[in-house]
Amino acid sequence: VKPVALFSDNAVLQQGVPTPVWGTASNGERVTVEFQGQKVSTTARNGKWFVKLAPLKPGGPLTMIVSGHNTVEIKNVCVGEVWVCSGQSNMVLPLSKVDNSVDEIAGSADSMLRLFTVPRRHSDAPADDVDACWSVCGPDTVGEFSAVAYFFGRELRKALGVPVGLISSCYGGTRAQGWMRKEVVEADPDFTAAYNTTGKPGPSDPGRLYNAMIHPLIPYAIKGVIWYQGEANRTDAYRYRKVFPALIDNWRRDWGQGDFPFLFVQLAPYGPRPGQPEEENMPVLRESQLVTCRTVPNTAMAVITDCGHPTIHPTNKAPVGHRLALAALAVAYKRDVVYKGPTCTGIEFRGDRAVLSFTDTCGGLVAQGDELTGFTIAGDDGVFHTARASIVRDKVVVSSPDVAKPTAVRYGWCSHPVVNLFNKAGLPASPFRTDNFKVPTQP
Repeated sequence: VKPVALFSDNAVLQQGVPTPVWGTASNGERVTVEFQGQKVSTTARNGKWFVKLAPLKPGGPLTMIVSGHNTVEIKNVCVGEVWVCSGQSNMVLPLSKVDNSVDEIAGSADSMLRLFTVPRRHSDAPADDVDACWSVCGPDTVGEFSAVAYFFGRELRKALGVPVGLISSCYGGTRAQGWMRKEVVEADPDFTAAYNTTGKPGPSDPGRLYNAMIHPLIPYAIKGVIWYQGEANRTDAYRYRKVFPALIDNWRRDWGQGDFPFLFVQLAPYGPRPGQPEEENMPVLRESQLVTCRTVPNTAMAVITDCGHPTIHPTNKAPVGHRLALAALAVAYKRDVVYKGPTCTGIEFRGDRAVLSFTDTCGGLVAQGDELTGFTIAGDDGVFHTARASIVRDKVVVSSPDVAKPTAVRYGWCSHPVVNLFNKAGLPASPFRTDNFKVPTQP
């Protein structure tokens, strides 16, 4: 008998829910799993076995015993909170490559924070297992682990006081379609429109990352997912508002654990010329992420407009993990914490001025700096001009001498926006627009 790699020394199991345990064995082999006072048995069929433990209590370390013709002891197992951490290169970026990495790594030891990294693979057929094992977080293990995932897990450990397990499954430069079941992608022409079907198979081809890096994790009991991806979908930025919700639905259906929290990062400001409209696909992609957050239940979006970088890989990852953790505390753990920045809820026009209304202000809007930046305004001609903006309680008043009769306002609408609208909790507003003009990549 052999359990899959997820059930190895130093593992964390999810508390409070039925817990699947599975692996391989000889046909007809009687397999028994013993853990936390429970003893569950089954008979292997077609070389595989599967049992389900009743909901577990937090704690540890404990030993799990899996016995058949042989006995496997899985040591130093804890029960707490388990999160899958996925996406592309900004989720891959290891702790050793981010700001203040030497001190962060030196202070990382935590016997109750556990790490599991899925090897970067892609496959035409669904895999049943991965070549990996759990490790205890510390200076010897965390350097090459996802920085965003680490900062997220560290915050959860402080807030929850229970063991936390992080499963990092990410691959740089990959499109969302690679992380979805092939049949889900191919069922919708919008999802395959941007694909070149010639050439050798790559990780972003429909289903290939899902097969190798997600399928083997299912149905491991989890609390939720954190996700940092979208850069590789810039060429179909508008369609992403359809692709991304389909990915979330795909994972939730396959995991069979309900609409678990799916928390994600809005793409950071990026580009060599801050404030210039270099690549208009990026704001459309950010808008697709905002639309997903507003329309898909049990999701939240970490806005990081203050973490911009000339390259597409910002190295200031601590705020990213922190904001994802705030979202987790609010959405997954129902804590009364502020996790959103200001949200524009409406616009009205008063002569040559536009007045924007906001919620989630936490007692007031704040311009971090001397004056508000990042707003543009347009009239009937649809030409946007740099605007003056000022805060009046929970509203922002926007105007420009070049626009006598405004009809639309945009905020942060470029690849590398220079923006500074926050709430009193120190959280930034997402870029947005009030118009419905046709935008780049919109069919």
